[in-house]
Amino acid sequence: MAEWSTYRLDDFLLFSPRAYWRLFELQNAELWPIQIMALMLGLLIVRLILRPRPGSDQAIAAFLVAAWVAVGWAFLWQRYATINWAVIYVVPAFMVQALLLLVFGTLTRDLRFHAARRAPEMTGLALFLYALLLHPLAALLFGRPFAAAEVVGIAPDPTAIATLGLLLMASTTRLIWLLLPIPIVWCLLSAVTLLAMAASDAWIPLSAVAIAVLSGIGPLGIEAVTRRRRCAQTGSDDRPSRAIHGLEHHSPAPPP
Repeated sequence: MAEWSTYRLDDFLLFSPRAYWRLFELQNAELWPIQIMALMLGLLIVRLILRPRPGSDQAIAAFLVAAWVAVGWAFLWQRYATINWAVIYVVPAFMVQALLLLVFGTLTRDLRFHAARRAPEMTGLALFLYALLLHPLAALLFGRPFAAAEVVGIAPDPTAIATLGLLLMASTTRLIWLLLPIPIVWCLLSAVTLLAMAASDAWIPLSAVAIAVLSGIGPLGIEAVTRRRRCAQTGSDDRPSRAIHGLEHHSPAPPP
């Protein structure tokens, strides 16, 4: 046990920070100009949320499905796994997230996105806009070349943060609890990786999770619990009255 205390977080890194950031440069160079298309699609999603029309919810869900599949396959499996063998065990989680979004967002059409003037929805919109427009600029802010910018649908961190934002704008609480864990876990894993590399932007994925939990998931959870309790109380209050009405309805008629 004493030996474990001598280890530091960076001792578990399988790659150097230079090799890690180089992955994004290579990915961007290979996929250019898809980044522009991803940005345009993201702005279209913002418009569909603010001014919904028939098929808007399915289009937004389809964008998320494509983003999670693309990042899981093109970045994690084909590129990140070349320097970190452990990430191959994360790829199935990305595919599961895409499958869940496909089922509930495009097939059953249970996901509904809207930008109501409440804390969860406003927080979600802010997170999505950050991931789409500001997160790519983090490379410049923290001294990396812009060629290593992380873009939604191409890099995992902005994709997970954008998903957190969109799910906070979804109207189905039951599905939110099912669809949020994987983006949250990825953000936490990414934060640990960045901390191990002593990266200055390790606080970004941690902050995204904290903001989603405190400003979005917390109120949604409280609202769901309150609604459940209210329904339970209403059901218990109505039960005696229903029983009385039932007795009155089925009471035998007086004999002639």
